[in-house]
Amino acid sequence: MSNMQALATLMRELEEQLITCMRCGMCQAVCPLFAQTGREADVARGKLAILDGLMKEMFKDPEGVYTRLNKCLLCGSCGANCPSGVNALEIFIKARAIITGFMGLPPAKRLILRGMLSRPEFFDRMAEWGSKFQKIFTQPANELIGTSCARFVSPLLQKRHFMPLAPMPFHGMLPSLNSNPGRSGIKAAFYVGCLIDKIFPRVAQSVVDVLNYSGVGIYMPANQGCCGIPAISSGDTITFNRLVRHNLEKFRSHDFDYLVTACATCTATIRKIWPLMVTDDSGDIKAGVEEIAEKTMDINQFLVTKIGLEKGELEHRAGVVDVTYHDPCHLKKSLGVMDEPRQLIRANPGYCLKEMTESDWCCGLGGSFNLQYYELSSNIGQRKCDHIKASACSQVATGCPACMLQIADTLSKSNESIAIRHPIEIYAESLKMNS
Repeated sequence: MSNMQALATLMRELEEQLITCMRCGMCQAVCPLFAQTGREADVARGKLAILDGLMKEMFKDPEGVYTRLNKCLLCGSCGANCPSGVNALEIFIKARAIITGFMGLPPAKRLILRGMLSRPEFFDRMAEWGSKFQKIFTQPANELIGTSCARFVSPLLQKRHFMPLAPMPFHGMLPSLNSNPGRSGIKAAFYVGCLIDKIFPRVAQSVVDVLNYSGVGIYMPANQGCCGIPAISSGDTITFNRLVRHNLEKFRSHDFDYLVTACATCTATIRKIWPLMVTDDSGDIKAGVEEIAEKTMDINQFLVTKIGLEKGELEHRAGVVDVTYHDPCHLKKSLGVMDEPRQLIRANPGYCLKEMTESDWCCGLGGSFNLQYYELSSNIGQRKCDHIKASACSQVATGCPACMLQIADTLSKSNESIAIRHPIEIYAESLKMNS
């Protein structure tokens, strides 16, 4: 299928979906961006109105359409609360692919996406070099959270508190794994994901520890690539398709019962976006994508529904740790997974789960949205930060490494001493008590 044919197909699909929007405005109440700006163009209804005449607008004002489409967190809050069932997230992703196909990628995005992200081995090397030299340009910001800030004036980093690259990525600690099923009789493929591999390898190690403890065989191929969400969010279908094919080759060559990830965004991308956006003339890739997508599960959901949890024994220490939980948008709103991460936390008797207000309100990261609209992103994140502080907990857990980055930034800039964990880390900690 040529690029023009692919764009024409997406356009037809878009037109069919747009007619279901009643312009009721319910999306205004749940849109984190609209809560900040109050602008109709920033809410789903406003964007859908623009898309209704997309072909005309593309020729009339392509830059304006591109800007408006990219000013969105892609959190899915609008679709999850739409009385008409409009899947705005799907519509916006298709629309970005259409307008990018028409305009082309900006040079900076082309360099990052096609020059680096689409080449997994090169991307890994760049991250490893960055890890070695990052201390030259950064300095510690918050010791308990583990954030850094820019050592010198930097247009991109000057206001940010960010999690640094790990001294060694997870693929450097454990390049690959292929173990047989134990008492569970189940074999799971483990898709690590970029952020967990390069910034939070401790989360990946917890996944491996828990699966080993639970008697689950693990297939973890070497040289995994990005899931493709940064590319498709930018409308870059070329890089997206390259990455899907790369990962499909890695995982399709081996038999397993489930594919698990500890990243909410990766899970939603593989399960929902891969089948939606992959194009393949022969149908072989499409069939492989659908097969993998059907097997893909969030690690929390997998452990609760397929394996079963073990209650840990209370560790000998004074008191328990109060922890609150943030629902990642891609986990709750896209996949309907919300109780399972809480069950993992509750399985550790050394922790007491306390719910925060608006636990499912978007943290404000939105991938590249944070890079383009940092002030807006930070303001949305501050609302989440305030709710975390109001919970009076010493730790906050969430099932998405991207949310962990955003929460770390806001808490660190507020000089808070609140640790950020993944539910799998808390559960893994409880199993160590039993061993």
